[in-house]
Amino acid sequence: MSKKLKLFYFELLVPLILGFAVLDWTSAHKFIELIPPKFSETAGSLLFILCGAFSIAFPISYRSLFAYKSESHSGISQKEFLKFEQTLIGFTMVATFIAFLTYIFGLPRFYTAGAILLSLCALYYFFPSRLRIAFDQKIYKTIFINARKILF
Repeated sequence: MSKKLKLFYFELLVPLILGFAVLDWTSAHKFIELIPPKFSETAGSLLFILCGAFSIAFPISYRSLFAYKSESHSGISQKEFLKFEQTLIGFTMVATFIAFLTYIFGLPRFYTAGAILLSLCALYYFFPSRLRIAFDQKIYKTIFINARKILF
């Protein structure tokens, strides 16, 4: 399961990293010039708040909702757990995409740096390591049908 989640994680993350790298390289070599729009203060604050919502608020709310749902059951299936983890990773990638948008639009440095820091924090926290997945499986009482298939 860890390998599946890591593959899913990197399939979503690599295009964003390449986008950041290409945009940074092209702007550093003056191939393109990032000109902030006239509405940069409003857009910056809106994108910063959205990035905070997708990196912190929505994942916490979704984890709480999932815990509430799984509490009434004796355990959850592996498919449900995989879908739950993929949704959390999806929230993280939306936050990273929003940070990328703040960079593309050339918004004020405060909003861009804040959005990038929020997305990096979410990327770090929701990285599908074996320890975190094992901990979440313990919390949500994942039913192991074939433990060898799940862990490796």
